Amino acid sequence: MQRTRITRAADPDHYSVDKFYNTFNGEKMEKIFNGKKTAKLGTAKNPAVVNVKTKKRMKEVAKIFETNGWKYTIGLEPDKPEDITGLERLLNPPKPKIAEKKVGRNEPCPCGSGKKYKKCCGK
Repeated sequence: MQRTRITRAADPDHYSVDKFYNTFNGEKMEKIFNGKKTAKLGTAKNPAVVNVKTKKRMKEVAKIFETNGWKYTIGLEPDKPEDITGLERLLNPPKPKIAEKKVGRNEPCPCGSGKKYKKCCGK
């Protein structure tokens, strides 16, 4: 497997991007990273896209977006199932996960034996 290498050019807004490949089940997959961040969901550059079945539901969803000041695009498609994942992500943003502190090898073992971690549970 080849790895990505991104180097910053002299101009701070430009990056040099190298391609890399992963092999998955014998199939070669190309991945490209362009160095640009995506815009925040619900802004003019990245509006939330929602599909609903009825006009009544469309008005309900539009009111929620307007109340919070989010930019949106609503599609009225009676044949397809309702898709409001963009709205759900805005209403319930993912919370950052906090990693637990790891026990150092030379610190006392958390099991309470009094031994160093490396001599007790760290084997």
